Amino acid sequence: MNAISFKIRLNSLYSIRIPYTWQSALVYPILPSSAVIGLLANALQRWKNDKRPMEYLDEVEKNVEWAGAKLLSPAVIKSYTTSALTNWEVKLGGKSTNALGRQYGFAKNMEITVAIKDRDFIEELIIALQNSPIVCGDSESIATIEEISPILKCEEREEEADSKIETSYPFPFDFEQMKLIDNSGSLYMVHERCKKKERDFPLRTYIFPLEKREGIYYPVELSVEVKVPVKVIEIERIGKVIKSNSF
Repeated sequence: MNAISFKIRLNSLYSIRIPYTWQSALVYPILPSSAVIGLLANALQRWKNDKRPMEYLDEVEKNVEWAGAKLLSPAVIKSYTTSALTNWEVKLGGKSTNALGRQYGFAKNMEITVAIKDRDFIEELIIALQNSPIVCGDSESIATIEEISPILKCEEREEEADSKIETSYPFPFDFEQMKLIDNSGSLYMVHERCKKKERDFPLRTYIFPLEKREGIYYPVELSVEVKVPVKVIEIERIGKVIKSNSF
C-alpha cells in the first residue's frame, strides 16, 4: 500500500454540503472522505473519459484504503440567501424564484492525502490530477493543485488499547472507545464513501481537527486515547491517521 498527498488552493468560495441539508444547506469546513473519493473519480473521468462516470467511481472506491483532508490555513463559513429559479415562464404576477439559505466556506489551502492499494493506480491518479480541473464539493467550487507529493510509503498496523495517537486528519470517533485528551476538535456526521452497500449508507461520527475561535476555524493536531485496539495507517511525511472499519 502507498499514498499520495497534494496541496490545493481554493480559487473562490466552496460548498461541501452536509447531507440532508437542502433548503438551508450547511457545509463542511474541509472535505470528508466521501468528497475526496468523488474528487478523484471526477478527475479520472475528465482525463480518460472512455467509460461512464460511475465506473470511475467504482474503480476509486475499490482502490482507496483511506482518504482525508486537512486545512493548511484558517477557514471561514458564512451564510447567504440565494435566489433559485423555479419556473422559466410565469403569468403576470406569478412567482418564478425561491429564496434559499446556503452556507459557503472560504480558505486558502487544504492538504488531501489518500492511501491506495495499487501502485499503478496511484500513478494513473497523479497524471489525472495534473491534467484535469478539480472541484471541492459542488461543480462551482473550483480548486487548483499547487503541489503533488511523490508516491509515499505507508504501513497499516493496530495500535494497542490505552495508546495515545496524535493526528492532524479527521477520524471516526466512538465515545465509548476513545477519549480526546484536550477536548478540542469539531464534531461532524459524515458519509465515509460515495456509494452505499445494499441499503446500508450510514452517517458516522467524525472528529475534524479544527478549533473554532471568534467564528474562524483553525487547523490543529489532536491527541486521542483509545480504550480498545484500533487500526492506524502511518504515512511517510504525514504521520498517523486512524482508519475506519468501513475501509
